[in-house]
Parts: sequence; C-alpha cells; structure tokens
Amino acid sequence: MAAVLLSLAVTGFVRTPSARPAPAPTPVPVLAEAQRARLAQLARQLVDAGAPGVVVRVDDGRGRPVEIAEQASWAARDQRLAVGDEFRMGSNTKTVLAVVVLTLVAEGGLDLDEPVERWLPGEVPNGRAITLRMLLNHTSGLYDYTRDPALVRSILGRDRRRWTSTDLLAVGAQHGPLFPPGTRWSYSNTDYAAVGAVLERATGASLADLVRDRIARPLHLEHTYFATDASWRGRYARGYEPDPAHMPPGVPAAFRSVAGSRRDGWVDVSGNDPGWGGAAGAVVSTARDWARFYTALMSGALLPAAQLEQMRTTVPADPRDPDGPGSGLGIQTAPTPCGTVWAHEGGVTGYSSTNYTDVTGGRTATVLVPTEFLFEFEADPRLAEADRALQSAVICTMFGRPVPAG
Repeated sequence: MAAVLLSLAVTGFVRTPSARPAPAPTPVPVLAEAQRARLAQLARQLVDAGAPGVVVRVDDGRGRPVEIAEQASWAARDQRLAVGDEFRMGSNTKTVLAVVVLTLVAEGGLDLDEPVERWLPGEVPNGRAITLRMLLNHTSGLYDYTRDPALVRSILGRDRRRWTSTDLLAVGAQHGPLFPPGTRWSYSNTDYAAVGAVLERATGASLADLVRDRIARPLHLEHTYFATDASWRGRYARGYEPDPAHMPPGVPAAFRSVAGSRRDGWVDVSGNDPGWGGAAGAVVSTARDWARFYTALMSGALLPAAQLEQMRTTVPADPRDPDGPGSGLGIQTAPTPCGTVWAHEGGVTGYSSTNYTDVTGGRTATVLVPTEFLFEFEADPRLAEADRALQSAVICTMFGRPVPAG
C-alpha cells in the first residue's frame, strides 16, 4: 500500500523546507475546543463517505487527549465501536519488529551492517550484499511477496494455512531483485519476512514471544501482541470489506470476494487469520497502547541513544526530493505544514491504520478505519478525499495548530 506520507506529499500537504513556516500556535483552550469539534466533523464525514467507522485519538502533549469513535448505523448493530478496541495494525508491525532488532543490536546479538547471508544462507537473493539495515529501511531491492498470486486466497481469508517467516520469504525470493542492494528505495513486505526469519534464527524465540517480552510487557501494553491465529484477546473492532455486489469497480477481480459473514452489503472479516502478514503485518494493538509505545520509543525509553539515532536515520523515498518523505528503520518521516511527523501506516484485510508522533514522543496521534480494500486499491475517490482531510487535521491537531484551509 502506498504510504500515507507519500499520498499527502502528492496532494500538497507535505511541504518542502522552502515553503513558508508553519503558523504560530493558537492559545490552547480555544484551539482544543475548535479542533475537537473539527475532528469530530471530519470523522463523521469519513463515515458518511462510506467507511464502516473510524477511531481517532490525538494527544498534543498539553492536556487530555481527543478521543473519537464514529460508526455507520449498520455496523453499530453488530457492536458499538470504541476507542479502546483491539485493532489489526498491519504494517505498523514493522516499527515494532525494527525495535526488537535494535534492542538485539544494542546487546551485541545482531549487527545492522552484516550480510543477511550469515543468518539465512541461500534464502535471500543477493544475500551477501544485503544487510539487516537494508531490510529495515527498504533498500534491499527484494520483490514484495504480497504481490504474488500465491497470497491472494490467504488475504481474502479463503486459505487458512499458517505462513511462517521462511514461507513468506521464499515467495518473495522466487522473483528477481528489483535493483542492486542499497541503490534505491522500494517498500517491500519481503524485507520484513526476512527480518522475522533472522530474529527467529538469532534468538531461537518466536516473534510472538519477542514482541511480548521486549515491547508489550516492559511497557505494560495489555492489548498489544503478535497474532498467531485468527483469535483476539480482548474486545476488538470488527473489520469489514464490501461484498462482491458492492465492491467498487476499481478493486481487481481477484480481490472481490472476501470470506466472512455478510451484512448490509459488507463482509465481516474479523475472524480471518492475519498470519499472511507475518513479521510485516500481524501485530494487534489499540490506539491507546500505540500512543504509549510511540512515546516510549521516541523519548528514548525503549532504545539506547545510538540505536534510536540509527532508527531515525533516513533514506529518501523519492531520490528527486531528498528533503521530502524519508524512510528510517521501521518508521517514516515527512515535513508537513504543521510540523515534522514520524509515522507508519498499516493495511490488512478489514483494517487500515495510521500512527503519528513527533521527534520527542510527546505528541501522538492515531487514525483507525475498519476497512482496507477501498484504500488499498484507491477504489473510492470520495472516501480517499475524506480520509486525506481527516489525516491532515489529525496531524495539525497533534501539533496544536489550526487545520490548513481546504
């Protein structure tokens, strides 16, 4: 899925350093009241544009966080959406796995610049030239396994097989490299399938245990875990995709029939297994847990200063725009009219998520929408426009600044 940061850049929301400086903050009480009302309005507009629901949480670091849950009436008959519901976080998993890697680097168990061939002999094309750092910042050149037809039935919930990191890596490795390692940037889920395989080989532990022991337990994240099957551990948000009769024409034919129970033109995919996301996308969390995670990460509570600096060392997503969006290790950054964000997004069947923070971790924001294909394939322009408006407002609210006109 195209990164939200790149989408905002295309629409003009991401600015270059030559743009005029961001406006001075408005006094807090006035701004907080106006921004809360504006966010609620934009969240409702997203639902009115066709989303089953949306959760918004914004903490500007200066008071009580804004928390909003809006939902379509038909979905509310299944279960009322709440801000604290567990949610499949998709590719936000990459941030978590990158932190796990960097904790091991700090302990001397892994080296960011050693060839992955050491841990995965013969399993990675160009493995002697690809480093762990290249996997983490998407400069390896590996083909994205989610583009292979072998994954379609699992993505649709029609194939219940359990994919291992090695399995997913093998799917991507069947395809030739996109470019020589380290010469370009290209987002690839295969990078993190390889990262997952390295972690399992280097530690002898499962990814679920590593996420639990190195992230969730130390931070007391009670609703954050690496999913090992289709089950949930707490109250969760139901995720939906349109049924075949209501799927927009922009969604490819191969993705038009999702497994699950049907209601009001939608299919409930909450019981589908996200295992095909693996190390690239199988983490479950909540808006509140993620805020705590981002604050701990960016403030230096999770990683030593040297490893946090490595994580925030970026490569340009577009070499023609070196000052635009950049990719660090498991996290991305971009300048916006309201401030520089650090962020990641995620998309897994039935669930779309975007998480933002500032460089200190003192400000955090999350937008969760319980549907995915309409965004994945840019199949609904009205929904995409409403989503961009909400995302822009969320970023500005996080920085305590007025929402730009339009």
